[in-house]
Amino acid sequence: MIFKNLFLPQRFFLCGFIVVSFFVTGFVIPLLLLISKVFLTIFITAIFADIIILFRNKVKLTCERSMTGIFSLSDENPVVVKIVNLSKINLSVTIKEELPSQFQERNFNHTLKLKSETSGKIAYSLRPLSRGEYHFGNTIIYLKSVLGLIERRIVFNHSIVVPVYPSVIQMKKTELRAFPKISQLQGVRKLRRLGHSYEFDQIKNYVSGDDYRSINWKATGKKASIMVNQYEDERAQQVYFVIDKSRNMRLPFNGLSLLDYAINTTLSMANITIKKRDKAGLITFSKTIDTFIRADWNSSQLRHINNRLYKEKENKEESNYELLYAAIRNSITARSLIVLFTNFESLYSMERILPILRKLNRQHLLLVVFFKNSELTEFAAGESSDIQEIYLRTIADKFIDEKAQIIVQLRLYGIQALQTEPENLTVDVVNKYLELKSRGMI
Repeated sequence: MIFKNLFLPQRFFLCGFIVVSFFVTGFVIPLLLLISKVFLTIFITAIFADIIILFRNKVKLTCERSMTGIFSLSDENPVVVKIVNLSKINLSVTIKEELPSQFQERNFNHTLKLKSETSGKIAYSLRPLSRGEYHFGNTIIYLKSVLGLIERRIVFNHSIVVPVYPSVIQMKKTELRAFPKISQLQGVRKLRRLGHSYEFDQIKNYVSGDDYRSINWKATGKKASIMVNQYEDERAQQVYFVIDKSRNMRLPFNGLSLLDYAINTTLSMANITIKKRDKAGLITFSKTIDTFIRADWNSSQLRHINNRLYKEKENKEESNYELLYAAIRNSITARSLIVLFTNFESLYSMERILPILRKLNRQHLLLVVFFKNSELTEFAAGESSDIQEIYLRTIADKFIDEKAQIIVQLRLYGIQALQTEPENLTVDVVNKYLELKSRGMI
């Protein structure tokens, strides 16, 4: 049992090399041979002493790993490992964590100096780039005494499976951004209301900036001061988030696929929609309709959407928009806001499905969200040094121009269009949703 958990550190080999060097030199200088024997005796004695120190029963440690039960996709998730030295001796501790294979981390280790009967901890964070189950293994501790000639291994069974869900951290941050008190500090625009819905709230005193069309003349006459009707946003509107899972959404940006960006944003938007007392629903599709969650605002709706998003995967085939149109026409009867997350790499790819998008927009308010290729934009803005680079940058400019034409074409037919960089997706979609509500379009 001792030999199974006994390891030789670098100091052992360094001291051994010195002893051997003295022995080799002793064949030339006889006096050094005697000194070598003395060093060898001390070396062997120190090894046995170190073994006794480290492997006796009085050496005790406790180790505890703490982290959240669910990790958030693409966020820094904190992990803390706490070690308590219950022994009467000072110890040098090297901590090795068996991290999930998805992180591809093979050299994770930290070193701590622990005095007798004290504790220490290490803190680190992990950023998962794919959804699914992450298997954490054991925590392995290597102990060294003051002598440092021997290491003792202690294995703590910390095996656990942690699921990685769409970003709950991003969802909470976005929720804070979406409400007026702090929205301007966080990147979400506070939009002036351009009209009002039909839901009356109260009569209040006029203040500068109120819409003069809302003046209640009858109440003004009674109070002898200007009174205005106050309206609140119309609630219980249906908002469906539709995610295209075709191969167009497999493109990676900063380690995440476009689909994962869309999934994170959908969870954040569903939360905001429900907080605004609108109804949130979910549709995911590619060749088939894979998920259909009817719009609702009950307490379990967000959890239901999150659990479904957790299981979604990219598809290598093209999406069937005819099937999507049929599903929406047959299942969603009330006029709703349809937020479609997709990606167009060319004007031709958009024009193929444009007739279907126009049909959807006649029945509902359609918002098409697609992605700006920031890497392509950076490449096109660079300087060319030869004819080949000039040609490549000309092609890049062509693709960028086509993306701009896509927006023009969609808006020409009254379809709401939003092109955004993946990292700004959530904020831009929140702003668009708030804008549509402020304009009374939903």
